[in-house]
Amino acid sequence: MRNLRCLLTFTFVLLIIAGNLFSQAVGGRVEVYEKTHIPKKEPVPYKFTREADVYWSKTIWRVIDLKEKMNLPLYYPTEDLARPNLVKLLAESIKTEGIKVYNPTDKIEFTTELSQTDVMTNLGAGADSTPIGDQGKYKYFNDPADYSHVVQLWVKELWFFNKQYSNMEVRIVGMQPVRVYQKADDTTGTPRKQPIFWVYYPDVRRILSQNFVYNTKNDAQNISFDDLFTQRRFSSYIIKESNVYNDRFISDYTEGMDVLYEAEKIKESIVNWEHDLWEY
Repeated sequence: MRNLRCLLTFTFVLLIIAGNLFSQAVGGRVEVYEKTHIPKKEPVPYKFTREADVYWSKTIWRVIDLKEKMNLPLYYPTEDLARPNLVKLLAESIKTEGIKVYNPTDKIEFTTELSQTDVMTNLGAGADSTPIGDQGKYKYFNDPADYSHVVQLWVKELWFFNKQYSNMEVRIVGMQPVRVYQKADDTTGTPRKQPIFWVYYPDVRRILSQNFVYNTKNDAQNISFDDLFTQRRFSSYIIKESNVYNDRFISDYTEGMDVLYEAEKIKESIVNWEHDLWEY
C-alpha cells in the first residue's frame, strides 16, 4: 500500500511538471491546453429542402452596424493580430483559399467576379505604378488596407416557411462589407461609402466555421463566425425587401425616422405571417 501511494504521488508530480512545460511551450505563450475544436470544425449542414416544401418566401437585405456593441466581435481586432476580424478573414481568403468575390455595384449579386487587386483598391490600399506582366495588375506596397474603416456589413438572406417541418427558416445568401471613410480632399464633411465586394455565403461557410470569434461571455467556449451568423447573434436593421418596384431600398420612398419604422414593419410582417398560420 505504501509503495502504491509513493507511485501515485510520483505520477502526480510528473503530470504537474509536464503540464507546466506544456504551458510554456510555444514562443513563451502561456497555454493550458491546445484549442483544436474550432480549427477542425465543419459547418453544420443545412436541412435538405425541396422547392415543393417552400410554402412562402421573402428576400431581405439588412445592415449590420459593426460599431454597435453587440456586433463588436465582428469588428475587432482592426490591427495585425493573431485573430483576424471578419473582413480581414474574407479578404485574405481570396488569396489563401481561392474564394470568389463579386462586383458590389452590380444590380444582381454574384455575377461579375472581382480580382484581389480590385478588392484591395476598394479597401483603400495603395498600389505600385508598375504593372505585373500584361494583366494590368499592380503590386501593393507600404500602404496597407485600413480595416477599421469597414464599419458596415450588408447581408442578403432568404426567409421561407418550410411546410415539411412546419417552421420558418432563414438562410444567409451573401454578405457585402462596406467601407465608410472621409476623403482627404473632401471639405463637405460627408462620409463616403465604398462597397467592397459581395461574397456568396455557402462558399465561405467552411472558412467561417474554422475561425473563432471572441465570446464576450466565456473564453473557454469559443464560437465560430458561422455559429454567430447561424445563431443570429448580431444586431441589424432591414434596408430592403423583394418587391414589385425592382427591389427598391426603403430609403428610396421614405426618409428620416420613417425608414426605421418601415424596417420594423417589414420585420413584423414576417413574424405575423407565421403566427397567422396557427390557432391558439
